[in-house]
Amino acid sequence: MLKLINIEQETSSIKRLITLWLLDKSSPMTRYEYEKDLCYFFESMSQKTVTEELIKEFLSIKPFQANAALIAYKGYLRKKQLAPSTINRKISVIKSFVCAAHRLGLCQYSLKDVVGSERSKPFRDTSGITLEEFKKVLMVCDLKTIKGTRDKALLMLLWSNALRRNEISALDIDDIDYSNSKLWIKGKGYNEKHAIDLSVKCVEAIKYWLVYRGNEVKKYTPLFTSLDSKSIGNRLSGDGIYKIVRRYCEKAGIEKRISPHRIRHSSITTALDKSNGNVRKVQKLSRHKNLNTLMIYDDNRNQDQLKLSNLLEQDL
Repeated sequence: MLKLINIEQETSSIKRLITLWLLDKSSPMTRYEYEKDLCYFFESMSQKTVTEELIKEFLSIKPFQANAALIAYKGYLRKKQLAPSTINRKISVIKSFVCAAHRLGLCQYSLKDVVGSERSKPFRDTSGITLEEFKKVLMVCDLKTIKGTRDKALLMLLWSNALRRNEISALDIDDIDYSNSKLWIKGKGYNEKHAIDLSVKCVEAIKYWLVYRGNEVKKYTPLFTSLDSKSIGNRLSGDGIYKIVRRYCEKAGIEKRISPHRIRHSSITTALDKSNGNVRKVQKLSRHKNLNTLMIYDDNRNQDQLKLSNLLEQDL
């Protein structure tokens, strides 16, 4: 990848463009994913390693050629059988980059109106694991080991607060307010941190992990760190959290492929069950801006379509 570098040190117009474009994204994870998708586009379409010259060449072609390239890229992504949401994201990244180049006078086209979005239905499968299955996952955590204490605290945050893995990865120790049982998180789509409430059991699990960890606490010290010999002490990445969840679910005998986001789905679905489908209450847990998203969870939970299908079959 063309790594993000200090803007003051940039002399190349292409690197400066990439730096400014990425700096416009608030989340470090978003910047990482955008840069990765940008490289994927150039490497997929040219079959070459991405370079500044390759990008410059693309930005200097005629508008109809750029339009054709983006249409061809969409066809390539479809052929790879990627999910519609993934295709839409990868296309929008290239549009965003070209628009930034156009605004800075580095190309003569914007691609703003080229290629429509793929039709997709969000959260087609909101199933995950049950409360009883999650209890089995927690039982796998060996609280006599440092990994076990860390992983239980992490799993508790995934379940009790329906956090996303990148929200957990970004947590620092000083984001915890023990006196008020609050946790300050930077949620999806937010530029600043906001507080959420922590349950008693969740606070206890975090405290137990930090006591066992016993490291000197400094400002911006990551709450969850890697314990692998190669990266010990580094902030636990989203990918690391994904692997932890997979490992514990497999050890607990859960056959379904479980990810951190599926645990979030499970938490939200269980909350709907416990609250008799009170979507407004559960919205405070899930932090979905659009209430219609929660309705998808509720519809899947109730299996309304299946019930109606069974009714229609009664007299067959």
